[in-house]
Amino acid sequence: QVQLVESGGGLVQAGGSLRLSCAASGSIFSIRAMGYYRQGPGEQREMVAAITSGGIANYADSVRGRFTISRDNAKNTVYLQMNSLKPEDTAVYYCKAIVLVPPATRDYWGQGTQVTVSS
Repeated sequence: QVQLVESGGGLVQAGGSLRLSCAASGSIFSIRAMGYYRQGPGEQREMVAAITSGGIANYADSVRGRFTISRDNAKNTVYLQMNSLKPEDTAVYYCKAIVLVPPATRDYWGQGTQVTVSS
């Protein structure tokens, strides 16, 4: 079992910045990757950024160059630094952990945090 607790959402003006945090607890040694997804009103959930246990990061084209995902292994926490925010970044942001549960993997999700970017 893995528990994810998110923080850091809020309201910001376009061009501003926010940092999201996702702290993992439980069977953290089994986490293979963590990332953030987002879901806007009436939209499907989409991947924003992800980082593997080895530190390899991947980004959606819409955020590449503006968002940075990082991890602090000592704190079992993943961060999403969001710069140059746009109104279209408005969404609920969900942290996700991919956990090895042999012989397969299992996805765990955080509770979500609202990010609102005003124009």
